[in-house]
Amino acid sequence: MAPPVMLSLSNARPYAYNFPPATTALLIIDMQRDFVDKNGFGSIQCGNDEIHSAVRTIVPTIQKVLEMSRSLGMTVIHTREGHRPDLSDLPASKKLRQVSNPNGHHTMGIGDRGPMGRLLVRGEWGHDIIDELRQLPGEPVIDKPGKGSYWGTGLHRVLLARGITHILVAGVTTECCVTTTLRECHDRGFECAILSDCTGGFDQQQVTTSMDIICGQDGLFGFIGESSDFFASASKSRELTPPSTPPASEDTLLPIAQLQQRYKSGLESPEKVIQAVYDRIEKYEKIDSAVWITKQTRDEALVAAKALSEKFVGKPMPPLYGIPFALKDNIDVEGVVTTATLESFAYTAKSTAPAVQLLLDAGALYIGKLNMDQLATGLSGCRSPYGTPHSVYSKDHISGGSSSGSAVAVAAGLVSFALGSDTAGSGRIPAAFNGIVGFKPTKGTLSARGMVPACKSLDTLSIIAPNLTDARKVWYIVDKYDAEDPYAKPETTLSLWKADFRGAKDGGFTFGVPPLDVLATCSKEYQDLFQTAIQKLRSCGGRQVEVDYTPFEKASDLLYNASLVHERIASIGYDFLIKNIDNLHPTTKALFQAALDSPAKPWNVFHDQALQAQYTMQAQKIFNPLEGGIDVLLVPSAPCHPTIKEMEEDPLGLNAKVGAFTHAGNVVDLCGVSVNAGWVVKEEGKLPFGVTFLGGSGFDGRVLDIAAVFEEAVGKE
Repeated sequence: MAPPVMLSLSNARPYAYNFPPATTALLIIDMQRDFVDKNGFGSIQCGNDEIHSAVRTIVPTIQKVLEMSRSLGMTVIHTREGHRPDLSDLPASKKLRQVSNPNGHHTMGIGDRGPMGRLLVRGEWGHDIIDELRQLPGEPVIDKPGKGSYWGTGLHRVLLARGITHILVAGVTTECCVTTTLRECHDRGFECAILSDCTGGFDQQQVTTSMDIICGQDGLFGFIGESSDFFASASKSRELTPPSTPPASEDTLLPIAQLQQRYKSGLESPEKVIQAVYDRIEKYEKIDSAVWITKQTRDEALVAAKALSEKFVGKPMPPLYGIPFALKDNIDVEGVVTTATLESFAYTAKSTAPAVQLLLDAGALYIGKLNMDQLATGLSGCRSPYGTPHSVYSKDHISGGSSSGSAVAVAAGLVSFALGSDTAGSGRIPAAFNGIVGFKPTKGTLSARGMVPACKSLDTLSIIAPNLTDARKVWYIVDKYDAEDPYAKPETTLSLWKADFRGAKDGGFTFGVPPLDVLATCSKEYQDLFQTAIQKLRSCGGRQVEVDYTPFEKASDLLYNASLVHERIASIGYDFLIKNIDNLHPTTKALFQAALDSPAKPWNVFHDQALQAQYTMQAQKIFNPLEGGIDVLLVPSAPCHPTIKEMEEDPLGLNAKVGAFTHAGNVVDLCGVSVNAGWVVKEEGKLPFGVTFLGGSGFDGRVLDIAAVFEEAVGKE
């Protein structure tokens, strides 16, 4: 693998600060009106108009650094200090200490009304970032109640989710929020440097001393550099690798970043892309007519594309501007029929699912709804009255399910990405069978409202994309806490871990695999390819360790061989199922009829829930880095790739076998992503082989980092 591009602050103290722009964030601290404009909280804090006005002189330099960072594709993050309007997050010590000084100059305090509104209160004019440095769509803004940037915020998770290893820090004030935040970053493993000409404060001696402390004692907390080195290094890097505009492609969609680059350069328009998308859809329908349930008409999609173009004329483009996407037909779009591929269940959605609305707000263009296993029960793609889609690589082999159409549409290049759902593997299996990426985030981190439930306590949306980079871009948009989703997990409850500035490959990671007797259930081709994948992961910096696979096996059995399957009845509705049982697809009917006829007693549910809690505790401990846990568990995404004929002959037994490595994921609260790892080559063609990287609850960013190193290595073969 080629080493990452590195930039350098060559004259930094205590020595040169080297950083890869791909995993470096520019963190701009508190450049708010309240701090740098007259009559704000900062002018009160400073107490000297001349000194306070001088702080604003750093703005032009920060502007240039910001522009360069954006042009390099670096992550840009802004912070704003401020409090809720009711001041419920304001400690008494912070509110009262300075104003209580009998010899001080603080005549007003936080929450008092000033010329720009209430001081340091969210939503007020003074709280917002100054116009010169205003955030672009998609750039995270961290609202923090403290001087540091981690307490009461999601900053740590934002950084880890984006794979950040290095941080360039700018903003105000040096002696307070800037150095406080840097120290917090240092504690969490990030390699940081303050750009000394991009920060300022209200006491020059304190500014100088605070920066000396940061880089003192051979770099106790970090580095101090200057923007001139940043510009020089970035310019030199561009000379070595000049930017280029990717060419258009008629056969498939460009990756999201490349498509957006063509938009920005004026070489492409959303209307033109939509025309090409519909041309490809019409062409592919002759190959496989069972991919779509409903679509926007071409004219409707063109109207939406034109409206998007007009809305952002002369304005910054949102992060998914003009990116076409589709949805599994168990996800709601206002005014569109949701079928879940069961006509008697179908309804016209009265609102759009929150996750979908986030995509639309980010500029993505909705194309239509995709086929699926009925009521999202199955991993085959063979349980739909709308037809059976096949793998894009073979008309004889299953597409996988239940997000069958979602995977085929992406793999065939009909849309840039699709949302599916994943209760027991419904996003990972079809991705594996079509040679693409299926990402199942930690359940409860994406809003599940507006999705027809299969098993409410285990459901999550999944992201299906051609590659990890695109899946991650989509995840950044939809990864938002939904306070109205009863199964949502607040950010503060999710796992965090220390960063390693060396990156996953050089820093290393640990992984486990299932025991040989479990892997023996795989086909011979899959066993051989999995062993190759293990060796590949070792070459990427991984160290294999032995793990106890028992909790995952037992959790898998709980999903369908115990009383938990009855939650599927509760999710769809007992009365509805009794009334409509004969309307179901034969295989779906058999599954629900078996559950309805089960002799299970009510107390069995509580017994099995207790087992689930036990297995979850054991599984999470396996991934706990503070208890010697592994980083990821590597498994085959599926043990084999059945033909459609084989699945139709044994629809329940073979379906259960296909899910051997996916069923446990949500039962014990894991996150996971399936990526292509090789090919089964036969005379009639080749079929993809996928592996899944599993991690503990909330460890999504870590899992994606390691999977990305593996994906890159496979791609270079």
